[in-house]
Amino acid sequence: MEFTLLGIGILTWITFLPVVGMVAVLLLPKNSKDAIRWTSLGVTILQVVLAVVIYSRFDRSLAGINSVAGMQFVEQGTWIDIPSVAWFGRVHIEYFLGIDGLSVVMVLLTALVSFIATISSWKIDRSEKGYFALLLLLNTGMMGVFVSLDFFLFYVFWEVMLLPMYFLIGVWGGPRREYAAIKFFLYTLFGSVLMLLAMIALYFSTNVYIDGAGVIHSIAEGTKSGLAGLEKIHTFNLLAMMDPGNMVPGSLLAGWETSWRYIAYVGLFIGFAIKVPLFPFHTWLPDAHVEAPTPISVILAGVLLKMGTYGMLRISFPVFPDAMLHFSWELALLGVISMVYGALVAMAQTDFKKLIAYSSISHMGVVILGMASMNTQGMTGAVLQMFNHGTITAMLFLIVGVIYDRAHTRGVNEFGGLMNKMPRYSAVMVIAFFAALGLPGLSGFISEAFSLLGAFQTFRTLTIIAAVTIVLTAGYMLWVLQRVFLGTLPEKWAGLTDMDGRETFMLVTLAVIVIFLGIYPAPVLDLMNASMNSLAGIMQHAGTTGMMGMQ
Repeated sequence: MEFTLLGIGILTWITFLPVVGMVAVLLLPKNSKDAIRWTSLGVTILQVVLAVVIYSRFDRSLAGINSVAGMQFVEQGTWIDIPSVAWFGRVHIEYFLGIDGLSVVMVLLTALVSFIATISSWKIDRSEKGYFALLLLLNTGMMGVFVSLDFFLFYVFWEVMLLPMYFLIGVWGGPRREYAAIKFFLYTLFGSVLMLLAMIALYFSTNVYIDGAGVIHSIAEGTKSGLAGLEKIHTFNLLAMMDPGNMVPGSLLAGWETSWRYIAYVGLFIGFAIKVPLFPFHTWLPDAHVEAPTPISVILAGVLLKMGTYGMLRISFPVFPDAMLHFSWELALLGVISMVYGALVAMAQTDFKKLIAYSSISHMGVVILGMASMNTQGMTGAVLQMFNHGTITAMLFLIVGVIYDRAHTRGVNEFGGLMNKMPRYSAVMVIAFFAALGLPGLSGFISEAFSLLGAFQTFRTLTIIAAVTIVLTAGYMLWVLQRVFLGTLPEKWAGLTDMDGRETFMLVTLAVIVIFLGIYPAPVLDLMNASMNSLAGIMQHAGTTGMMGMQ
């Protein structure tokens, strides 16, 4: 399926529109604060409109997660082409965009969260021009990751995201912002280096044929065509990497279940796990959240964490299905540890924002456990949890921002009795907290139930331990509600005001989504069902192939 505007594909528009907005912001006088804010907001509104167009035109029946035929809104062409140089061979890198049921969910989430974060940034009162320019660049980096089907292009967008986030935390953050920004940068850069090494290994282990028009053909297609006018090259094309028939015989990653494949998988896994962040790679997250301004915490928890799990599902699962199956129990164990550890540490926090940060670690553990099940129910639940956690945690960090703007403190023990003083705020917070603990009727329940349902079929003991974590989550969430909203209001908070119109719009918008998807999740489930079935089929086929090879 193709859809263009002014001859340019819709995925290019939705990805690079923020760059156009960034240039416009940079051209505005630095004193034109309202113009800078409204220009940035206008860009994100247009992005949401494009996301709605993509949603409405998306074909729910296509399921080929590892083929061009299964991708939609595809844009493919030569980006970098360097002729053969001595032994190195021809370097051909594609501008290759496309989405399926997995990535369309993340595109919708990114557009929504970026829009909310831009509204939340309205009270940024220092270097607004630089802030909104970096926020828009960050938007492009995130969106590009979810639509790229060329590993080199994917990596470029992955790294583009790193720079603006570093400055957004380091310049506009809290008292320890420099420390948090450097820690975030170093952790993520370390993961990026491991990802780069795995990408290079995959490049030299994958062969395809290219014709005179620059069109890529698999080894099987090239052989059938009689090889006339075709040239064999290495490729960064992710779909080509997913086809075992394109693996170079005798190369580093050729063959099923080899040690080098496992090493490459582990390197790639660590790069993605740091972004999730999965225990024990999680220590950068609480510092980054606590020091980041509220809109950046919203983006960090709402979208950036999902880039890690998306990378696993988009690349690790279909490219290394043998390694994923081999390490599936270890993956599930790390997911359960993250769930339990995150919940226990959250219970010990008195800083409102740090508590939400550790709860994110716990809830992302649910995603990992669902993914590790390797079946349709678990993986569907995992992707749905990625979307639902993105909306719920955005609500939670916005809620923290609302009270911090008024009280200039995040101490949970410093409040009490806010329910009568701030009724609208209290109502929204109750919805967000009960959604986070998985109350039926709210979106968090559906995704957690699917993830645990799929995981129970594969890892019963681990799933039982994970289910008990729900009690811990309920414990710290209800504890915060009690401390903040019930009891007697301290005298010093007598002047607090309820949410204004801007804050109400942001939080009610997210609350409506949380309630709607809790009652009727089909609009999101229908998007991903076919692709998740296809991915589960890839894993099942890999398991059968591996068993046959062992006999």
